[in-house]
Formats: sequence, structure tokens, C-alpha cells
Amino acid sequence: MANPTSPRVKSNIRKYILLAVFCILSIGIGAWYLSRIAEGPEKLSQPTSKKATIPPEKVIDYDKLKEKTDQGLTALMEERKAPYGVEKSIDMIVRPDESIKVGEVTVQMKNILDEVRLSQGDILETDLGGVTTSKPRENAFGIHVVQTNENIWDIHFNLLKEYYDHKGIQLSPMADEPDKLGYSSGVGKVLKFSENLVHIYNLRERRLETDLDHIYPLSKIVIYNMDRVFALLDRIDYKNVNRIEFDGEILWLPPIQ
Repeated sequence: MANPTSPRVKSNIRKYILLAVFCILSIGIGAWYLSRIAEGPEKLSQPTSKKATIPPEKVIDYDKLKEKTDQGLTALMEERKAPYGVEKSIDMIVRPDESIKVGEVTVQMKNILDEVRLSQGDILETDLGGVTTSKPRENAFGIHVVQTNENIWDIHFNLLKEYYDHKGIQLSPMADEPDKLGYSSGVGKVLKFSENLVHIYNLRERRLETDLDHIYPLSKIVIYNMDRVFALLDRIDYKNVNRIEFDGEILWLPPIQ
């Protein structure tokens, strides 16, 4: 019998121990690798560092608002409309980083605003990630979805009437009609000038429209720059509205007394 304390026996014992450790490590590594393969090849190629999650797109859905199937969205629109005193004349108030959906068509407000600024001669700068770096000056845009038999004049008048209703002023349904001599009323002049403050966007063709007379239901929207429109209306003293002058380009307001 071999002496267990002999150098030869000790050497063999070390070899067996190392072999056992190697086998255990091999089995562990193999099991780990097989579990990674079971998770899919894309899992193997993923970096260990966590990526920032991309927030879901913020979509203001006109159909949900019309049918009142999304209480949270309905409450949000009511909250946004309240400071302006509008309820029916404006369907949605949206931010530049949001999208609007009408029927099956979804359009980013950023794309519409980029077209608006280009049409006005602004220069857009876009970084390599596709983000426009020219910061928009406006924060709120009113959207009216055009319905059957509507025209741009009536759309503007309904907004104006609702604005004055909110201030406790009853606007006559005939307030925008010319006087007996055929001269435009003050309200008529405001409505005519307001055409310069809005844009019409064709949802189906995804482009701005320049023809204000031909607008078709549910395929086009009227876009109000809420800051500009209501800044103008707040400057008008309705008691002196008939003293307003409009030369086709500039609206001249009498001083507030």
C-alpha cells in the first residue's frame, strides 16, 4: 500500500482536486451559456449598460374627444380651454411636442409648425438626431376640425362669439354683416384680419393650404396660434369695435379708454 504522505500520492491528490474544480467550473459556464442562448441571440449582443426608455408619443385623439371615450383626455382639453373661454369653437388645444389624430390620420404638430415657419421664411436647423433646434415661440395651438357645410368665416365668427360670451358680452348673429351703406362692421374687419392669424392644414395630403374658401369636412383642420389670436382680442375694446380700421394688411385699433 502506498504511503499517503509520500510526495507521489500528494501530487496525485492535487491533480484530482484540480480536475474536479475544472469540471465544476466547466459545467457552470456551460449551463450559463446555454441559458443565454435560450433567451435569444439578440440578448447576447445587448450591452450591459441600460438605455434610457423613450416615452410614448403624446397623441390628442379627436375621435376620443368627440365621443368622450377617454375621460382623462377630455379633462385635459377642458383644462387647457378654460383660460381662453372657448369650449365648442376649438376642438383641441395642443402643444408643439404632441400629435393630433383625426380618423386614421396622425400628424405631429412639429411637422405642421415646421411647414408654417418655412412658409413664413424662417430657417430651420436640424441636428443629426432629426430634432429641429429652432425653438418655437408658441406653446398652445387651437385646432378646429372642419365639419360639413362649414366655411372659414363662420369658423372665425363662432370663435369670436364664444370669446365675447365668456366676457359677458352678447355678440349679435348679425354683428359681422356690413351696415346699410355696405361698409364692413368692426367685427367683420376683425374676422377678415384674423385670416392672417390662422393656417389650414390638409390632413390627407399632409400640407398647408392657401385656399381659404375650399375646406372639406374631416380632411382639413384650422390651426389657431392661441397666444397671437387672444393677445389681439384682449386689446380690443368692444365698445369701440366699430372704430376699427382695416386696410387689407394692417388692423388699426382705437386706443383703449
